[in-house]
Amino acid sequence: MLSKFFIHRPIFAGVLAILVMVLGIFAVINLPIERYPDIAPPRITVSTTYTGASAETVEDSVTQVLEQQIKGIDHLLYFESSSEATGRSRISMSFENGTDPDTAQVQVQNAINGVINRLPEDVQRQGVNVFKSLSDTHMVIGIYDTSGKSDNIALSDYMMTHIEQDLARIEGVGEVDVFGAQYAMRIWLNPLQLKQYQLMPSDVRAAVEAQNTQVAAGSIGELPVAQEQYFNAKVTAGSRFKSKEEFENIILKADINGSFIYLKDVARVELGAENYQSYSTINGYPSAGLGISLSSGANALATSALIQAEIDKIRQNLPDGYQIVYPRDNTPFVQESIKEVVKTLLEAILLVIVVMFLFLQNWRATLIPTLTVPIVILGTFAVLYAVGMSINTLTLFALVLAIGLLVDDAIVVVENVERLMHEKGLNAKAAALESMEEMTGALIGITLVLSAVFIPMAFFGGSTGVIYRQFSITLVAAMALSLAVALILTPALCALILKPNPQPARWAVWFNTQLEHLKARYLNISRLTLQYKAITAIIFVALIAIFSVFYRALPTSFIPSEDQGMLSVQFKLAAGTPMSKSREVGEEIRQYFLEQEKQNINLVMVRYGRNISGSGQHLGQGFIALKHWDERLGHQNSAQAIRERALKHFKQHPNAIINIMMPPVVSGLGQTDGIDFWLRDMNGAGHAYLEQQFQALQTASKHASTFENLDQSSNPDKAELNVNINQKQAMVNGLTQGAINSTLSAAWGGSYINDFIDRGRIKRVIMQGDAPYRAKPDDLYQWSVRNAQNQMIPFGNFATVDWTGGPEVMKRFMGYSALKMEADRIKGVSSGDAMQEIQQLVNRHQGVDLAWSGLSYEEQKSNHQALILYLVSIGFIFLCLAALYESWSIPTAVMAAIPLGVGGNILFSAVTGFPNDIYFQIALLTTMGLSCKNAILIVEFAAAAQQQGRTVVQAALEGAGLRLRPILMTSLAFGAGIIPLVFAVGAGAASRQEIGVSVLGGVVFGTVLVLIFIPFMYVLIRSILK
Repeated sequence: MLSKFFIHRPIFAGVLAILVMVLGIFAVINLPIERYPDIAPPRITVSTTYTGASAETVEDSVTQVLEQQIKGIDHLLYFESSSEATGRSRISMSFENGTDPDTAQVQVQNAINGVINRLPEDVQRQGVNVFKSLSDTHMVIGIYDTSGKSDNIALSDYMMTHIEQDLARIEGVGEVDVFGAQYAMRIWLNPLQLKQYQLMPSDVRAAVEAQNTQVAAGSIGELPVAQEQYFNAKVTAGSRFKSKEEFENIILKADINGSFIYLKDVARVELGAENYQSYSTINGYPSAGLGISLSSGANALATSALIQAEIDKIRQNLPDGYQIVYPRDNTPFVQESIKEVVKTLLEAILLVIVVMFLFLQNWRATLIPTLTVPIVILGTFAVLYAVGMSINTLTLFALVLAIGLLVDDAIVVVENVERLMHEKGLNAKAAALESMEEMTGALIGITLVLSAVFIPMAFFGGSTGVIYRQFSITLVAAMALSLAVALILTPALCALILKPNPQPARWAVWFNTQLEHLKARYLNISRLTLQYKAITAIIFVALIAIFSVFYRALPTSFIPSEDQGMLSVQFKLAAGTPMSKSREVGEEIRQYFLEQEKQNINLVMVRYGRNISGSGQHLGQGFIALKHWDERLGHQNSAQAIRERALKHFKQHPNAIINIMMPPVVSGLGQTDGIDFWLRDMNGAGHAYLEQQFQALQTASKHASTFENLDQSSNPDKAELNVNINQKQAMVNGLTQGAINSTLSAAWGGSYINDFIDRGRIKRVIMQGDAPYRAKPDDLYQWSVRNAQNQMIPFGNFATVDWTGGPEVMKRFMGYSALKMEADRIKGVSSGDAMQEIQQLVNRHQGVDLAWSGLSYEEQKSNHQALILYLVSIGFIFLCLAALYESWSIPTAVMAAIPLGVGGNILFSAVTGFPNDIYFQIALLTTMGLSCKNAILIVEFAAAAQQQGRTVVQAALEGAGLRLRPILMTSLAFGAGIIPLVFAVGAGAASRQEIGVSVLGGVVFGTVLVLIFIPFMYVLIRSILK
């Protein structure tokens, strides 16, 4: 017997324990730390820009061409795309969990390489980028000038020149989005001057390309040479321009008489911005910002540490007055969450030790289970390191749950050794040997049952499976190590340390007397349940029915929303509103937060010209950094409460729709914690039909009972000016379509020509019509195109304009035209119910269907998996027990404990308002194991008593009476470990409270009801299955 071997060799047992702890300490030092593991599916993004193109043009010319190549790519879950009126095209592909992001990126890159030649020339010139970045913004870095000397463009240029490139190279950074643009040499064309000198934009482009260039002209004197010579040198011809004056003096045309026409004669040249679509402020100062998305599989904490180290270096060389701040940063929340869970873990250990001392009543007996805690915890960390996992809130939660369970085995051994020493007068060594003969089977059974509960969780797929796996592997490792310690170290320590305790303390005598009274009352109740079997059976069935009703009424969710120390704002004005009006609204938002919520707010950054729905002068977004959790105690100062007050304040805003949002619960699963889905056009009816269906859906949603704020994430159609070219008139005037298109594109859309050198850095040269000549529809007629006869033909001779409507953003999902939709569940309603009602609403509309994405996709998948998980775990427990005890009746009696304990989970969660989500499911499984463990302790002893010749009733009562004390002790120890979770405060408290409350309910019911009903169920089942 293993225990016997180590009872005689306690030093060997001690050496093994020390080795385990050394390995654990090494693992703790080297394990990565993060809030969550990679729950979000890996994501690859393809991004291109088609300058000056409308959303429809981008979709038809770029997005669909690239989409058609997305085939034969392994493990693809779904893909979505957006084509914007700013010319930007993005295709985002989500892959199954476990897919290597690098392999996926290579596959995507190889796929799109086959069609790059089919893309418009302007797109090819600017390049097609492939990123492995998650969808949401992990961190926003802002820079502003407290002296007020630098404007938005200067700050943006500094950001891109000195910060963006350094941060983009950091490992773990997927994509960097700069709020603003760096300097560019802007050539603002004057159509009247061009006409006067018979020039077109294409002439300007050709001249700039020819004169602003560097030529590889080779060298003279290089081998081979005609004869031996001692002279050789490199030859250079031309160079990149570096100043505005050099560009102004570019020669466009020369006359025979010797006069020249320069660029400054037909255009205004200035050092301006690459684009003027974005403007931002921090606490009212002009600013620039930079949004960082993590690459798929990146460790958030490690990447943030590298970013902050790089920023600290940059800070040392900042110009006077420049300040760098973090309007959005998830790192403090992650660090604070981890710190709080570690604190909870230590509190749990302390409370468990107190409970053990209360029952064991001497320090020697208490010391033995206490020593198992560091050994098992450190050993578990070693296992996590070996299987490539991390220290995160989920693995730490699992360890908090394991604290109560891992001391159970040691408590059971110590309590039994002490009982034998007291009842039979044996010495510690003899008692330890006899105790292990009695207890080894029960210990293995308990560990098998607890492992059987959690092992099936490890084999589930998707994001839910990732979460389950963290708990499963951690808990099973802790249970297995706990069993090993109970079989190897605990009996050896018992034989070495324990001594008879003839004189217990007065408080211990009183406590034991009370426990004996409780035992007497308990046995009386057990006799009554056995005496009135019919009534007991009815009560049992009634309890299960009540639990079932409450379970069905529980709201569903995925992961609880947390106060992460930040909020985001999205606002939009009426389409066509100039940016000056957007800035007025942004100032109102800033003033509200910095004045009305000043005790809770650190800083407010507002970005104009863009939000998550797209780009436009009437759009904007804000990033609000809240103060530390210790500075805003109480629910009224939580992020949720601040959001509710702000929503109420801005609800009736006369000029804008303003939405305040919580950050996403899980990084990479959307931008917010709301409901995400797509409305797809399945029959190709067109964008107008899709919009019509959306309007009908939005109207119907006003009567919805489970959700509110249904809207599409993109903006409504915007007015578009359509230029109609009369091909016959154009040909009569001797014009080519290419000349017309290039003139129109360069004049109004803007055209990237090549690069110049600005203070040692390469930057762009961009040509576009000057603002006064592209302000009104009639300005088109001021532009002219040259024909083969050198005549300048105005657009008015061959073109007309008319107004149409067009979308600012066109979106697609899985190759179908679609609208991305968002909704919020009504407070107190489950997101699962809201999703169900949305599905029913969409099903009433013809020609469209619904597809879930992001957090909603994962929630829907997890809800379908939950029932399977419960059934698999129950089946696995039953089979393990049947094999262990070579009996069908014993596992059947143990199974009766499951609904009794689970009822506690359900009732406690229902009363406190917590939903049926991932944490509830894990709490439910934990309670299953705990309830079965309590039942095994009674049933095994009852079965042994029955084999010794006692009747089934006598055996049941003897098992119940004998195991009352260890059951109470282990359950109270487990419950004590849960208490710090129940009363958690600070960062990440919602998750800790939810799992704590649910498990506490399971402990209470799984102890009280199991003690009452299991003797009855044992008698009933053994009477039927003899």
